[in-house]
Amino acid sequence: MTYLLEALHARVGEFVALRRDIHQHPELAFEEHRTAALVASKLEGWGYAVTRGLGGTGVVGQLVRGQGTRRLGLRADMDALPIQEAPGEAGGRAWTSQRPGLMHACGHDGHTAMLLAAARRLAEDGAFEGTLNLVFQPAEEGGGGALRMMDDGLFERFPCDAVFAMHNMPGVPQGQLVLREGAAMASSDYATITLTGTGGHGAMPHLAADPVVAAASLVMALQTVVSRNVDPLQAAVVTVGALHAGQANNVIPAAATLELSVRALDRDVRELLERRIRALAAAQAQSFGVQADVAWRRGYAVLVNTPAETAFARAVALELLGEERVTLQGPPLTGSEDFAFMLERVPGAYVLIGNGNAPGNCMVHHPGYDFNDDNIAVGSAFWVRLAERFLVRD
Repeated sequence: MTYLLEALHARVGEFVALRRDIHQHPELAFEEHRTAALVASKLEGWGYAVTRGLGGTGVVGQLVRGQGTRRLGLRADMDALPIQEAPGEAGGRAWTSQRPGLMHACGHDGHTAMLLAAARRLAEDGAFEGTLNLVFQPAEEGGGGALRMMDDGLFERFPCDAVFAMHNMPGVPQGQLVLREGAAMASSDYATITLTGTGGHGAMPHLAADPVVAAASLVMALQTVVSRNVDPLQAAVVTVGALHAGQANNVIPAAATLELSVRALDRDVRELLERRIRALAAAQAQSFGVQADVAWRRGYAVLVNTPAETAFARAVALELLGEERVTLQGPPLTGSEDFAFMLERVPGAYVLIGNGNAPGNCMVHHPGYDFNDDNIAVGSAFWVRLAERFLVRD
């Protein structure tokens, strides 16, 4: 398939410039007005029927061709993060964020550029029959933009027989495609545990019920949830990321608060984690004579790639790049992704593309991160070939 890669490499400059323009103008969740307008304008210019404002700032471009009845969805995310971008080498990149405190630290600018490059190729030269739905989603970074688009009728208005998405991955060789059948990314839940006791003077602890000591004990007890309650062959994470209590060394506060991040790669393990954390909080609190209140917030679901669609994406990747540049069954990740909600409704797969493994190549959500522009041609070629292979006349 070198001819397809060569054709996309030949015109990639336009989309590198577009990616860097988006990078210079990052927008947070549900604020992607400029980016959405740019995407919509490009799609309309290439002949797509465009729907704006789905899920707030989401955009869907639809192209129907021929007599085929199959319907395909390809999704890219558009939002940035509240991170101050660090200067690059030699004093900074020419396309560094122009908005203080905001940056594209996860590569969504690149994901958007890859799908737009594919959109143009498919509109002008794509050999397919059926319905192509290109979904440009807001608010992946914790905002649940996928759910918002679905609540707005995404799959009722734009039915799909399968849906696919792609994300870059630093540490993997540039352009390498990584597939995985089954659970590929973890669920993410958030718990706030408030321990309420009786405050008092630090010199007279016997007259108080100390929530700080209870919190310290609970932090240690929570470490046993993964090590002693979860099947060792399963993956789970319980992280206490914050503990807030008191303001003075001689005052026992009346309350202490713990903030937890809880992740699992299995739906049953996810439920187990919540049960055990609630039980431990109550038991530890009782043992110290304080009260525990657990506020649980469900986050993103486990992302599960369906077998047939993963096999299909593997075959496309092998056809495009060959065995040496495709990982057929990569490891799962404990990060989370709201594309999981789309996969609960429609079969499909989430694909990783390597962002490079050179020294200094930053992980996503790092102030020094940048998307690798060499991926635009590879990623868009994958989308083109996948669409052409999926959308054939029945």
